[in-house]
Amino acid sequence: MKSYFKIFASIFLLFVSVKNLAQHHSQINVEVNMATKTLNIQQEITFFNQSEDTLKAIVLNDWIHAYSSRNTALAQRFSDEFYRDFHLASEKEHGSTNNLSIIDNSNLFLSWKRTLSNCDFIVVELRTKLAPNQKIVLHLSYSVKIPSDKFSKYGYSEEGGMNLKNWFLNPARYENHDFIQYDNNNLDDISNAVSDFDIDLKIPKNVFATTDLNSTKIDSNSLFSNYKLNGKNRTDFSLYIEPKISFYSYKNSIVNVAINLKETKINSIQESLVVDKVVTFVDELIGRYPFEKIIVSQVDYERNPFYGLNQLPSFLSPFPDEFIFEIKFLKTYLNTYLKNSLHLNQRKDNWIYDGIQVYAMMKYIDENHPDMKMFGSLSTYKLLKGFNLTNVNFNEQYSYFYMLMARKNLDQPLSNPKNTLIKFNEQIASKYRAGLSFRYLDDYLGEETIPKSIRQFYDTYKGKQVQRLDFETIIKVNSRKEIGWFFKTIIDSRDIIDYKFSKVLKTKDSITFSINNRTGIIVPIPVYGVKKNEIVFKKWIDSKNIESTYTIERKEADKIILNYKNEVPEYNLRNNWKSLKSFYPNNRPIKFTFMKDLEDPYYNQILYVPTLTYNLYDGLSPGLRIHNKSILDKPFTFDINPAYSTTSKSVSGGASFMINTNYRDGNLFNIKYSLSSAYYHYAPDATYQKINPTIQFKIRESNFRDNRKQLILFRQVLVNREKSDYIVDNTTENYSVFNLKYLNTKTEVVHHFNLITDFQISSKFGKLAAEVQYRKLFDGNRELSLRLFAGSFLYNKSNSNFFSFALDRPTDYMFDYNYYGRSENTGFFSQQFIMADGGFKSKLDTPFANQWLTTANVSYSIWNWVEIYGDVGLLKNKLSNTKFIYDSGFRLNLVTNYFELYFPVYSNNGWEVSQNRYNEKIRFIITFDPKLLINLFTRKWF
Repeated sequence: MKSYFKIFASIFLLFVSVKNLAQHHSQINVEVNMATKTLNIQQEITFFNQSEDTLKAIVLNDWIHAYSSRNTALAQRFSDEFYRDFHLASEKEHGSTNNLSIIDNSNLFLSWKRTLSNCDFIVVELRTKLAPNQKIVLHLSYSVKIPSDKFSKYGYSEEGGMNLKNWFLNPARYENHDFIQYDNNNLDDISNAVSDFDIDLKIPKNVFATTDLNSTKIDSNSLFSNYKLNGKNRTDFSLYIEPKISFYSYKNSIVNVAINLKETKINSIQESLVVDKVVTFVDELIGRYPFEKIIVSQVDYERNPFYGLNQLPSFLSPFPDEFIFEIKFLKTYLNTYLKNSLHLNQRKDNWIYDGIQVYAMMKYIDENHPDMKMFGSLSTYKLLKGFNLTNVNFNEQYSYFYMLMARKNLDQPLSNPKNTLIKFNEQIASKYRAGLSFRYLDDYLGEETIPKSIRQFYDTYKGKQVQRLDFETIIKVNSRKEIGWFFKTIIDSRDIIDYKFSKVLKTKDSITFSINNRTGIIVPIPVYGVKKNEIVFKKWIDSKNIESTYTIERKEADKIILNYKNEVPEYNLRNNWKSLKSFYPNNRPIKFTFMKDLEDPYYNQILYVPTLTYNLYDGLSPGLRIHNKSILDKPFTFDINPAYSTTSKSVSGGASFMINTNYRDGNLFNIKYSLSSAYYHYAPDATYQKINPTIQFKIRESNFRDNRKQLILFRQVLVNREKSDYIVDNTTENYSVFNLKYLNTKTEVVHHFNLITDFQISSKFGKLAAEVQYRKLFDGNRELSLRLFAGSFLYNKSNSNFFSFALDRPTDYMFDYNYYGRSENTGFFSQQFIMADGGFKSKLDTPFANQWLTTANVSYSIWNWVEIYGDVGLLKNKLSNTKFIYDSGFRLNLVTNYFELYFPVYSNNGWEVSQNRYNEKIRFIITFDPKLLINLFTRKWF
């Protein structure tokens, strides 16, 4: 049966390779106005109906118009990823297509439309239907306003140049009986139909043009220069207009390469040798580039850099300068080479580009830098030799980046459309996993099957519109083994792979072992025998069962290891090996490591790091944190942090233990079970001990890119407080509170919404509260923040205000907030502000409510980070009338929730600015927690 399939597939491929359809053609006359940042365009599109369908309309991509307003899909994408510049940009920095008119060969105007929700393409209504294999000529006249390059690196620059991308109207790709209609999501994945181009370019005399099309400068005068550009079988091309040419060319027998990569510290001879080596390698591995010229630009690299290569401080210089240039050039060259040559659906089938690119990069490193480490020469530093992070081979990093997302339960299927991927997956993890997957299949099939298939795919389809099925068919034809599992499991699903040894018996000459498939996902996996770190045997296991037993020759192996070379993109490598020496009952000795490290599957890692904390009563508290939290998430973690309080001369600190369970399917994606404890001073003469068992449920939307997150929290807070003579009202010492919380939040640049409901019950009180926060960023960098709070006691048996709702400074009886001086009523530390309960900034005469409290907190920006704020509310205490409360003032919102200052002006207290000791009325928020600060920089990635 398989032989019949191969015969049929071979005939199909032959048919496709010789099929020759008439090509679309665009004749473009464009005049560039550098002063107004506009292009004036006259364009003639000859559209051939290459499909078997009769067309009533034609779709033209108009991606420059995505920059026209703050309501486009592109603007939403920027907001989702916490990028503010586009929303705050002036109109002159936006881009658009204007004054468009379209006529046919009969000089009759054709109607066209675009919608507000889909402004990135236009639909041209034809006067008569266009039959298969027929053509129509469209005459277009329009102007294009080029956007600033600060949004996407495409557009006009402050230096007086232009990097032009997707600036002209072009027929959209036609596939499966319809035009592909994609929004511009800043992903470089426009779905243009393959066309031939002839362009007459007119630019001012004081600038120069660089392009990867065939280019001839035909004439010039004192004001303008004219160029003729042409290219065949293109979906797009590069065009740079610069006041000074930044590109320099290297030409060999294969292609002419124009480069303007920056920050190169090697000379031109070294660069030319690297360029020739990379170009020759790619030519031999994949095939001959179909065009005479290719551009490798700094912009293209910056949009898709090699993360980790040069993010380290320059004084460390872990990589040779030549190697840095080599990797930057290799990655950018491969990306441009593949996308210019193979006309796949760049959104739907982008994994093929990524897979070939990363697979080729890994082979390049294997051949040219086999001993290079992930962090270069850092492994030679004496202080860093013990870190797995510095000893991992360069190509092993791809697997760790994939596992980073898989352990967070944020990985996505490789075949997911590019615009649905989380940014970290789109830029890093999914790319790397695609390359790992190709390498996996290559190792499993052997016989150079994958390189042969890639070359055949490239040679057959370069310059043509091609689909995933064509690629898949070639690999299946060339494979001697059944590989349907590869596309079903590795490409089209996010199923995780995890094998382990369940039983190993050894004799002097043989090994009998059982392999357990922990996830039930059946894929091949290799078994290695290792002796003194040298491989003595390797066998691929291709079992169809959950657990299977095998007996093989030992060949003096002292370890047996699954997936030793990490060919399989496996979820967990820690259970993949067994020692045949039996020195350690769990096969993994303990390894102590300073600070942080990558997970090392061959050791039980215990990490230690000095800590320094501060509060007023414990003072500076140096300590030693001991934990097992590596860079990758684990199913079980512990974190113990004993410290010494220099003020109280006593031991303090905390500890936590957590079980982390991920759920791969459904909206409930994570449950955490934890037990934590803390022991510190809450007053100069008294300590508290808090024990906190917790269950936490995390819920997300089916669309992983959706920033909406939900959380349900169950916990029991047990507190044991020593009695303090420092606090007048200290009647409550030991207590226990059951707490149920629900959080629903969605955050982006333009909008922020947060809902919290809070139910608490104990022997002395029961209370219910809700809080809603809303924030909106308006045009002109004006921001409105609104917070509503309402809370009521169900019952209250306490005789003090310790459990009461607080107007401006919660008592924090569950010890959740990071107060620096939690028992202070006067002085600097009493001015620390925590946005909780009433959220007031002024200290009023009635600071607590023992029955109910409702407040509204509003702030509005008036200039940059300067805001005005106002709070109003109603407060009810037992045996007292309801009281109306208010305050107002100025807020310096330097970094929201991290560094803020509040200056009260007017409240129930009167004009506070004119009262004595005004400096004691100023409130502040200062956060030193590194986890919270890091979140500012990582939130756009996850």
